[in-house]
Amino acid sequence: MKPLLKRVLNITKKMIIGFILLSFLIVLLLRWITPFGSMLMVERKLAHWNITQQRTWKDWNQISDHIKIAVIAAEDQKFANHWGFDFKAINHALQHNQNNKKIRGASTISQQVAKNIFLWPSRSWIRKGFESLFTLEIELLWSKQRTLEIYLNSVEWGEGIFGIEAASQYYFKVSAKKLTPYQASLLAATLPNPRKWNPANPNIHIQKKAQWIRNQMNNLGGKNYLRQLN
Repeated sequence: MKPLLKRVLNITKKMIIGFILLSFLIVLLLRWITPFGSMLMVERKLAHWNITQQRTWKDWNQISDHIKIAVIAAEDQKFANHWGFDFKAINHALQHNQNNKKIRGASTISQQVAKNIFLWPSRSWIRKGFESLFTLEIELLWSKQRTLEIYLNSVEWGEGIFGIEAASQYYFKVSAKKLTPYQASLLAATLPNPRKWNPANPNIHIQKKAQWIRNQMNNLGGKNYLRQLN
């Protein structure tokens, strides 16, 4: 049994090393290559074949600075400074989830990119392990600007609506470059549940959250914050 066990362990070790090297290569290539889509898009398509998906890639300079700072203000205000994980937010979320039925997340933008682009949607510890690996590789191989660019082009903003250009056109009939601070804050406010809330027809909750986001955008320094992402 010992030789067999040793052989199994060797094969397992090689498979793990091979996977890490392959994932490293894929993440490195996406530093320059536009992703074809995301695993989230694949999952949604498998679940709803009849829904046409809308997504048009836009490069960094073709996206309004307002939506860039809005999603940072809403989702991850330490984005420019962390290495993929906000441990203080994670600790707060763990404490909250121990005493509440409503689960609170603490994923950074980098983690959300890792999850949406590369992985299947679930809450298992195995998936979290893969997410951590891809997050570290993203932080190591991409600039913050590239991470946010891919995030904005892949995030879900409604049933079949993926990426900021599709969302801008669908909800406000403008290109992603033309979004105003008000429109950007409404889009960012719906991100926790984009298939439930409509930024073009916001309820009171979304309106209040959008106002809070605009205040945070100003507190962060507005467009000046983006200079840290180069």
